[in-house]
Amino acid sequence: RVAGCRRLSGSCPPSRNLKASNSSSASARCSPSSVSRSPDAIRDGLRLHYRFLSWRRRIREIREVRAGRQERSRHILVDGDTLSYHGDSGEVGCYVAPRPLTRDNNYFEVSIVDSGVRGTIAVGLVPQSYSLDHQPGWLPDSVAYHADDGKLYSGRAKGRQFGSKCSSGDRIGCGIEPASFEVRTAQVFFTKNGERVGSTVMPRGPEGLFPAVGMHSLGEEVRLHLRAELGAEQDEGAMMVVDSHEDEWGRLHDVRACGTIIGKKEAAVPRGGYFPTVGMLSSGEKVKVDLHPLSG
Repeated sequence: RVAGCRRLSGSCPPSRNLKASNSSSASARCSPSSVSRSPDAIRDGLRLHYRFLSWRRRIREIREVRAGRQERSRHILVDGDTLSYHGDSGEVGCYVAPRPLTRDNNYFEVSIVDSGVRGTIAVGLVPQSYSLDHQPGWLPDSVAYHADDGKLYSGRAKGRQFGSKCSSGDRIGCGIEPASFEVRTAQVFFTKNGERVGSTVMPRGPEGLFPAVGMHSLGEEVRLHLRAELGAEQDEGAMMVVDSHEDEWGRLHDVRACGTIIGKKEAAVPRGGYFPTVGMLSSGEKVKVDLHPLSG
Protein backbone atom coordinates (compact mmCIF):
# COMPACT_ATOMS: atom_id res chain seq x y z
CA ARG A 1 0.00 0.00 0.00
CA VAL A 2 2.83 2.32 0.83
CA ALA A 3 4.54 1.57 -2.45
CA GLY A 4 1.27 2.03 -4.27
CA CYS A 5 0.75 5.36 -2.60
CA ARG A 6 4.21 6.35 -3.54
CA ARG A 7 3.57 5.40 -7.12
CA LEU A 8 0.29 7.32 -7.13
CA SER A 9 1.83 10.24 -5.40
CA GLY A 10 4.67 10.06 -7.80
CA SER A 11 2.30 10.14 -10.72
CA CYS A 12 0.38 13.13 -9.42
CA PRO A 13 2.96 15.85 -10.07
CA PRO A 14 3.06 15.24 -13.82
CA SER A 15 -0.77 15.53 -13.92
CA ARG A 16 -0.63 18.77 -12.01
CA ASN A 17 2.11 19.97 -14.25
CA LEU A 18 0.02 19.08 -17.34
CA LYS A 19 -2.98 20.99 -16.03
CA ALA A 20 -0.80 23.92 -15.17
CA SER A 21 0.77 23.92 -18.60
CA ASN A 22 -2.66 23.68 -20.26
CA SER A 23 -4.05 26.52 -18.18
CA SER A 24 -1.00 28.66 -18.80
CA SER A 25 -1.21 28.07 -22.55
CA ALA A 26 -4.93 28.81 -22.52
CA SER A 27 -4.39 31.98 -20.54
CA ALA A 28 -1.66 32.92 -22.98
CA ARG A 29 -4.07 32.45 -25.87
CA CYS A 30 -6.89 34.37 -24.16
CA SER A 31 -4.87 37.15 -22.62
CA PRO A 32 -6.05 40.66 -23.60
CA SER A 33 -2.66 41.47 -25.02
CA SER A 34 -2.92 38.66 -27.56
CA VAL A 35 -6.47 39.52 -28.84
CA SER A 36 -6.34 43.34 -28.64
CA ARG A 37 -6.52 45.27 -31.92
CA SER A 38 -4.75 48.43 -32.81
CA PRO A 39 -6.69 51.71 -32.93
CA ASP A 40 -6.20 51.88 -36.71
CA ALA A 41 -7.74 48.44 -37.14
CA ILE A 42 -10.73 49.43 -34.99
CA ARG A 43 -11.25 52.62 -36.99
CA ASP A 44 -11.04 50.70 -40.27
CA GLY A 45 -13.60 48.20 -39.00
CA LEU A 46 -16.02 50.92 -37.92
CA ARG A 47 -15.54 52.77 -41.20
CA LEU A 48 -16.31 49.60 -43.15
CA HIS A 49 -19.37 48.93 -40.99
CA TYR A 50 -20.85 52.41 -41.55
CA ARG A 51 -20.08 52.22 -45.24
CA PHE A 52 -22.00 48.96 -45.42
CA LEU A 53 -24.99 50.53 -43.62
CA SER A 54 -24.89 53.50 -45.99
CA TRP A 55 -24.90 51.30 -49.08
CA ARG A 56 -27.73 49.19 -47.69
CA ARG A 57 -29.80 52.33 -47.16
CA ARG A 58 -29.02 53.55 -50.68
CA ILE A 59 -30.08 50.20 -52.18
CA ARG A 60 -33.35 50.41 -50.25
CA GLU A 61 -33.94 53.97 -51.50
CA ILE A 62 -33.25 52.98 -55.11
CA ARG A 63 -35.70 50.08 -54.87
CA GLU A 64 -38.39 52.34 -53.40
CA VAL A 65 -37.87 54.94 -56.12
CA ARG A 66 -38.01 52.43 -58.95
CA ALA A 67 -41.13 50.82 -57.49
CA GLY A 68 -43.14 53.98 -58.13
CA ARG A 69 -42.16 57.44 -59.36
CA GLN A 70 -42.91 60.09 -56.79
CA GLU A 71 -41.28 63.27 -55.60
CA ARG A 72 -38.55 62.77 -53.05
CA SER A 73 -37.27 65.20 -50.47
CA ARG A 74 -35.22 65.32 -47.28
CA HIS A 75 -34.99 68.26 -44.88
CA ILE A 76 -37.27 70.22 -47.23
CA LEU A 77 -40.90 71.05 -46.50
CA VAL A 78 -43.08 70.72 -49.61
CA ASP A 79 -46.27 72.82 -49.64
CA GLY A 80 -47.75 72.71 -53.12
CA ASP A 81 -45.22 74.40 -55.39
CA THR A 82 -43.41 76.03 -52.43
CA LEU A 83 -40.24 74.43 -51.05
CA SER A 84 -38.66 75.58 -47.79
CA TYR A 85 -35.62 74.38 -45.87
CA HIS A 86 -36.50 72.27 -42.83
CA GLY A 87 -33.15 71.28 -41.29
CA ASP A 88 -30.61 72.58 -38.79
CA SER A 89 -28.14 74.12 -41.31
CA GLY A 90 -25.77 71.22 -40.78
CA GLU A 91 -27.91 68.98 -42.97
CA VAL A 92 -28.28 69.26 -46.73
CA GLY A 93 -31.85 69.55 -47.96
CA CYS A 94 -32.64 68.12 -51.38
CA TYR A 95 -35.80 67.79 -53.50
CA VAL A 96 -36.14 65.63 -56.63
CA ALA A 97 -39.18 65.97 -58.90
CA PRO A 98 -41.30 62.90 -59.73
CA ARG A 99 -40.80 63.09 -63.51
CA PRO A 100 -37.80 63.80 -65.75
CA LEU A 101 -37.57 66.54 -68.33
CA THR A 102 -38.88 65.50 -71.75
CA ARG A 103 -38.97 66.90 -75.25
CA ASP A 104 -42.42 68.37 -74.58
CA ASN A 105 -41.45 69.67 -71.13
CA ASN A 106 -37.74 70.44 -71.34
CA TYR A 107 -37.48 73.43 -69.00
CA PHE A 108 -38.31 74.42 -65.41
CA GLU A 109 -37.74 77.44 -63.18
CA VAL A 110 -37.25 78.18 -59.51
CA SER A 111 -38.21 81.56 -58.05
CA ILE A 112 -36.27 82.47 -54.92
CA VAL A 113 -38.80 83.73 -52.38
CA ASP A 114 -36.27 84.06 -49.56
CA SER A 115 -32.54 83.39 -49.79
CA GLY A 116 -32.35 82.72 -46.05
CA VAL A 117 -29.17 82.99 -43.97
CA ARG A 118 -26.61 81.98 -46.60
CA GLY A 119 -28.55 81.62 -49.85
CA THR A 120 -27.16 78.12 -50.47
CA ILE A 121 -29.83 77.24 -53.04
CA ALA A 122 -28.97 74.94 -55.94
CA VAL A 123 -31.04 74.28 -59.07
CA GLY A 124 -30.21 71.54 -61.54
CA LEU A 125 -30.74 68.02 -62.87
CA VAL A 126 -30.00 64.67 -61.25
CA PRO A 127 -30.65 60.93 -61.84
CA GLN A 128 -33.87 59.50 -60.44
CA SER A 129 -32.15 57.71 -57.53
CA TYR A 130 -29.92 60.65 -56.54
CA SER A 131 -28.78 60.64 -52.90
CA LEU A 132 -30.74 63.25 -50.92
CA ASP A 133 -27.77 63.80 -48.58
CA HIS A 134 -25.96 65.91 -51.19
CA GLN A 135 -26.59 69.13 -53.05
CA PRO A 136 -27.44 68.73 -56.74
CA GLY A 137 -24.24 68.82 -58.76
CA TRP A 138 -22.03 67.29 -56.08
CA LEU A 139 -22.34 63.67 -57.22
CA PRO A 140 -21.62 62.07 -60.63
CA ASP A 141 -24.22 62.40 -63.41
CA SER A 142 -25.69 65.56 -61.87
CA VAL A 143 -25.34 69.27 -62.58
CA ALA A 144 -26.55 72.41 -60.80
CA TYR A 145 -26.25 76.18 -60.72
CA HIS A 146 -25.62 77.38 -57.14
CA ALA A 147 -27.10 80.71 -56.12
CA ASP A 148 -24.72 81.56 -53.28
CA ASP A 149 -21.55 81.70 -55.40
CA GLY A 150 -22.81 81.69 -59.01
CA LYS A 151 -20.79 78.55 -59.78
CA LEU A 152 -21.69 75.50 -61.83
CA TYR A 153 -21.23 72.14 -60.10
CA SER A 154 -21.03 69.18 -62.44
CA GLY A 155 -20.47 65.81 -60.79
CA ARG A 156 -18.11 67.05 -58.08
CA ALA A 157 -18.14 69.16 -54.90
CA LYS A 158 -15.92 71.80 -56.47
CA GLY A 159 -17.57 74.22 -58.89
CA ARG A 160 -16.34 76.52 -61.62
CA GLN A 161 -17.31 80.13 -62.15
CA PHE A 162 -20.40 80.21 -64.33
CA GLY A 163 -22.67 83.19 -63.68
CA SER A 164 -23.61 85.82 -61.13
CA LYS A 165 -24.92 85.18 -57.63
CA CYS A 166 -28.67 85.00 -57.08
CA SER A 167 -30.81 86.23 -54.18
CA SER A 168 -34.42 86.85 -53.20
CA GLY A 169 -36.57 87.81 -56.19
CA ASP A 170 -34.35 86.13 -58.78
CA ARG A 171 -35.44 83.23 -60.99
CA ILE A 172 -33.12 80.37 -61.93
CA GLY A 173 -34.10 78.24 -64.91
CA CYS A 174 -32.72 74.94 -66.15
CA GLY A 175 -33.47 73.05 -69.35
CA ILE A 176 -32.30 70.53 -71.93
CA GLU A 177 -31.95 71.40 -75.60
CA PRO A 178 -34.63 69.47 -77.59
CA ALA A 179 -32.05 67.91 -79.92
CA SER A 180 -30.38 66.23 -76.93
CA PHE A 181 -33.28 63.80 -76.48
CA GLU A 182 -32.13 61.92 -79.58
CA VAL A 183 -28.71 61.10 -78.13
CA ARG A 184 -27.17 59.87 -74.87
CA THR A 185 -25.61 63.22 -73.96
CA ALA A 186 -27.64 66.21 -72.83
CA GLN A 187 -26.93 69.85 -73.63
CA VAL A 188 -28.07 71.46 -70.37
CA PHE A 189 -28.56 75.22 -70.20
CA PHE A 190 -29.30 77.60 -67.32
CA THR A 191 -31.04 80.96 -67.16
CA LYS A 192 -31.27 83.80 -64.67
CA ASN A 193 -34.39 85.96 -64.78
CA GLY A 194 -35.19 84.64 -68.26
CA GLU A 195 -31.74 85.36 -69.73
CA ARG A 196 -29.40 82.52 -70.70
CA VAL A 197 -26.32 82.20 -68.51
CA GLY A 198 -24.53 79.31 -70.21
CA SER A 199 -24.64 75.59 -70.95
CA THR A 200 -22.78 72.35 -70.35
CA VAL A 201 -22.81 68.78 -71.66
CA MET A 202 -23.47 65.78 -69.42
CA PRO A 203 -24.46 62.11 -69.85
CA ARG A 204 -28.17 61.29 -69.92
CA GLY A 205 -29.18 57.86 -68.63
CA PRO A 206 -32.12 55.79 -69.90
CA GLU A 207 -34.31 57.02 -67.01
CA GLY A 208 -33.68 60.65 -67.91
CA LEU A 209 -32.70 63.68 -65.83
CA PHE A 210 -34.95 64.94 -63.04
CA PRO A 211 -35.36 68.54 -61.81
CA ALA A 212 -33.77 69.00 -58.40
CA VAL A 213 -33.48 71.77 -55.81
CA GLY A 214 -30.98 71.88 -52.95
CA MET A 215 -30.94 74.03 -49.79
CA HIS A 216 -28.58 74.28 -46.85
CA SER A 217 -29.43 77.18 -44.50
CA LEU A 218 -32.31 78.43 -42.38
CA GLY A 219 -35.00 80.59 -43.94
CA GLU A 220 -34.47 79.48 -47.54
CA GLU A 221 -37.68 79.25 -49.54
CA VAL A 222 -38.39 78.91 -53.27
CA ARG A 223 -41.32 78.43 -55.61
CA LEU A 224 -41.00 75.62 -58.14
CA HIS A 225 -42.42 75.93 -61.67
CA LEU A 226 -42.04 72.50 -63.30
CA ARG A 227 -43.89 73.46 -66.50
CA ALA A 228 -42.34 76.85 -67.12
CA GLU A 229 -41.85 78.17 -70.64
CA LEU A 230 -38.61 79.89 -71.56
CA GLY A 231 -39.28 83.53 -72.46
CA ALA A 232 -42.90 83.45 -71.27
CA GLU A 233 -42.62 86.28 -68.76
CA GLN A 234 -44.78 89.28 -68.07
CA ASP A 235 -44.11 92.59 -69.73
CA GLU A 236 -42.30 94.68 -67.15
CA GLY A 237 -44.03 97.78 -68.49
CA ALA A 238 -47.47 96.30 -67.97
CA MET A 239 -49.78 97.62 -65.29
CA MET A 240 -53.21 96.75 -63.99
CA VAL A 241 -55.25 99.55 -62.43
CA VAL A 242 -58.90 99.63 -61.36
CA ASP A 243 -60.86 102.52 -59.98
CA SER A 244 -62.60 102.66 -56.62
CA HIS A 245 -66.15 101.96 -57.85
CA GLU A 246 -67.72 98.78 -56.58
CA ASP A 247 -68.80 97.57 -60.04
CA GLU A 248 -65.17 97.77 -61.21
CA TRP A 249 -63.92 95.78 -58.21
CA GLY A 250 -66.59 93.18 -58.87
CA ARG A 251 -64.93 92.36 -62.19
CA LEU A 252 -61.70 91.27 -60.55
CA HIS A 253 -62.72 87.61 -60.37
CA ASP A 254 -62.59 87.51 -64.19
CA VAL A 255 -59.22 89.25 -64.52
CA ARG A 256 -55.94 87.54 -65.22
CA ALA A 257 -52.75 89.58 -64.99
CA CYS A 258 -51.53 89.22 -68.55
CA GLY A 259 -50.21 92.70 -69.20
CA THR A 260 -53.50 94.30 -70.27
CA ILE A 261 -54.70 97.57 -68.73
CA ILE A 262 -58.31 97.06 -67.68
CA GLY A 263 -58.97 100.50 -66.23
CA LYS A 264 -57.48 103.79 -65.09
CA LYS A 265 -58.22 106.26 -62.37
CA GLU A 266 -56.73 109.72 -62.03
CA ALA A 267 -55.73 110.56 -58.50
CA ALA A 268 -53.56 113.15 -56.79
CA VAL A 269 -50.35 111.70 -55.48
CA PRO A 270 -50.20 112.24 -51.72
CA ARG A 271 -47.14 113.49 -49.96
CA GLY A 272 -44.74 110.58 -49.64
CA GLY A 273 -46.22 108.78 -52.66
CA TYR A 274 -48.19 105.57 -53.02
CA PHE A 275 -47.05 102.20 -51.66
CA PRO A 276 -47.87 98.84 -53.29
CA THR A 277 -50.55 97.08 -51.25
CA VAL A 278 -52.11 93.61 -51.38
CA GLY A 279 -55.21 92.61 -49.44
CA MET A 280 -56.53 89.15 -48.65
CA LEU A 281 -59.75 88.03 -46.98
CA SER A 282 -59.71 84.25 -46.54
CA SER A 283 -57.22 81.62 -45.35
CA GLY A 284 -55.12 79.77 -47.89
CA GLU A 285 -54.90 82.66 -50.34
CA LYS A 286 -51.48 83.08 -51.96
CA VAL A 287 -50.14 85.61 -54.43
CA LYS A 288 -46.80 86.33 -56.07
CA VAL A 289 -45.75 89.98 -55.96
CA ASP A 290 -43.30 91.29 -58.55
CA LEU A 291 -42.09 94.78 -57.67
CA HIS A 292 -39.64 95.06 -60.58
CA PRO A 293 -42.02 97.08 -62.79
CA LEU A 294 -42.25 99.69 -60.02
CA SER A 295 -38.51 100.06 -59.63
CA GLY A 296 -38.07 102.17 -62.74
